[in-house]
Amino acid sequence: MSALVHGFETLAIHAGQEPDPRTGAVVPPIYATSTYAQDGVGGLREGYEYSRTANPTRASLEECLATLEGGSRGLAFASGMAAEDTLLRAVLEPGDHIVIPDDAYGGTYRLVSQVIERWGVSWTAAHMSDPAAVQAALQPRTRVIWAETPTNPLLGIADIAALAGVAHGAAALLVVDNTFATPYLQQPLALGADVVVHSTTKYCGGHSDVIGGALVVSDSRLGDELAFHQNALGGVAGPFDAWLVLRGLRTLAVRMNRHCDNAERIAGLLVAQARVTEVFYPGLPEHPGHEVAAKQMRRFGGMVSFRVDGGEAAAVEVCNRARVFTLGESLGGVESLIEHPGRMTHASAAGSPLELPADLVRLSVGIESIEDLCADLTQALSI
Repeated sequence: MSALVHGFETLAIHAGQEPDPRTGAVVPPIYATSTYAQDGVGGLREGYEYSRTANPTRASLEECLATLEGGSRGLAFASGMAAEDTLLRAVLEPGDHIVIPDDAYGGTYRLVSQVIERWGVSWTAAHMSDPAAVQAALQPRTRVIWAETPTNPLLGIADIAALAGVAHGAAALLVVDNTFATPYLQQPLALGADVVVHSTTKYCGGHSDVIGGALVVSDSRLGDELAFHQNALGGVAGPFDAWLVLRGLRTLAVRMNRHCDNAERIAGLLVAQARVTEVFYPGLPEHPGHEVAAKQMRRFGGMVSFRVDGGEAAAVEVCNRARVFTLGESLGGVESLIEHPGRMTHASAAGSPLELPADLVRLSVGIESIEDLCADLTQALSI
């Protein structure tokens, strides 16, 4: 890649994606192979021996992700949870402690509370929007502060630079789940984070047709350690999945701008709805994290959550009445989705301190006609 190239949109199309030297193909090939011929014992061609360890299609994706996040190394996994599990097993030991958000993604909460805890690691949930609360949650063996910003699904905002100061003062790593923001809207490594996590299933893939995850780091030694665990644990992205995510990254910037345009309009519509009691969107001036989000994000993202007058039954009915918004889990695709987090994506947090309000509805705002989306929500709320 030319040293003259700095624009995100250009890097998303070209980083790790030079034309194939043999055929000139402008799209990286899908290397659907498990093993590679060697030129004599130990004579590897460009370092490839077995596709769990390395695969050229996955390598293209990993280089692109690292470039877009401003990191030294990217690692692609079979899912976001595989990426999280590999990271935690690589950096934690029995007796260590981790601080997670008090509104963490349900899958992260389940991994920490039901898998990693059984391995002898303790954890504390803290309000990540308040660095003092995170500081108070630290213990002598805190090794990781895990932040999401914006959070899923309450759209909380954490000050990444402030949390980096807290983490590094305690000799801990700051991990930032950047799935909602994407590298186009936010670059945590530049703000002091040590590791960025993505569910590439979401906006990076962008078309609801792939499952994937990623880690990106600045420190090359940490990158080597994570690469060792990636190979040892084996939860790697397959070549076709890597190719689909790489394809999605090429249009990430243009898609995210449309997602943001539509989400801003939807948030404004919801604020004016009599049956909506609260709207969660960092682009709203009244959002408690608005100023921090404006400082560290390019725009405010495509996710919107809201609470409905009438409790759980009313929230479920709104989800069931939607027609253009598809009732379904996940997020970040070109199509708009609606869901009830308490019963769907965050059911694992039921009965815990991280349990969500029963009247909460989450939207993944797609790139359809905004007039159609607004009309659909208006009719869904007219019950």
